[in-house]
Amino acid sequence: MVNPRNAYGDALIKLGRKYKNLVVLDADLSKSTKTFKFAEKYPKRFFEMGIAEANMISTAAGMASCGKIPFVSTFAVFATGRVYDQIRMDIAYSQANVKIFATHGGISVGKDGASHQMIEDIALMRVLPNMTVMAPSDAIMTEKIVNLMTENKGPMYARVGRANAPIIYDKKDIEHIKIGEGLVTRDGSDITFISTGTMVEPALEARTTLKKQGISARVIDMHTIKPLDEKLVEKCSKDTNAIITAEEHSVIGGLGGAVAEVIAEKNLKTKFYRMGIRDIFTESGEPDALLEKYKLNEKHMVKQVKRILK
Repeated sequence: MVNPRNAYGDALIKLGRKYKNLVVLDADLSKSTKTFKFAEKYPKRFFEMGIAEANMISTAAGMASCGKIPFVSTFAVFATGRVYDQIRMDIAYSQANVKIFATHGGISVGKDGASHQMIEDIALMRVLPNMTVMAPSDAIMTEKIVNLMTENKGPMYARVGRANAPIIYDKKDIEHIKIGEGLVTRDGSDITFISTGTMVEPALEARTTLKKQGISARVIDMHTIKPLDEKLVEKCSKDTNAIITAEEHSVIGGLGGAVAEVIAEKNLKTKFYRMGIRDIFTESGEPDALLEKYKLNEKHMVKQVKRILK
């Protein structure tokens, strides 16, 4: 079990050695986002902006215009909702080379409740022209995504959860991945899970359970939600009997919405179901209890497979 936030902080240090123009900005949450690691190593390239997220976004855009590669971090609820106008105009519209890396996304934030359980951030960022949107699934994928964000120019948003997560990949498993290309983590022939971020691991657990019951499930790690790997969605619709998307996010406008758009526009003949938060605000509670309540765990993924195949 490794926390993807720690992987983010460690990746920034490694990249800081290679890219002397890489800078990091935070809004009074560096201990939680793990950017304090970069601050300790490169104090002159770290900027503590205080509880002034809008100023942080605009400052990062200004730095990008001067040739810097700014990474901006805070909780997902503050990194998107609180500063939407600044992101829209200063980063997306201006095509500024700013990387927004948010932590504490989804409902597994837990007891902080609906005010901090950000389930709209992917939708907010996905609708912005010029914005790339990603969600890594474990610590190894997180490091890879941070590298890709640094190497590729343009506005980018990525989010991870709060909790520790099992390691899914070896570095060699993902060394070839690119932005906009989904990863077939495990193959299967009966049904496809297209999952992202924190929901990849329970999809793999569900696959193991289903295999014991004679059902073969494919698991896709759709680490990039925008641009979406439409060819892979089309292939899965042809190869398997149904597609289930899984995300710790609203089913409206996120991964499920993106896949649904592809299925509709391409007139793909497949059964389809979106697993995620329905059109509601969530509540305070322990992470595991919340994932059970909102049917976002391995048990409910298995149930949905049986329902949709029936």
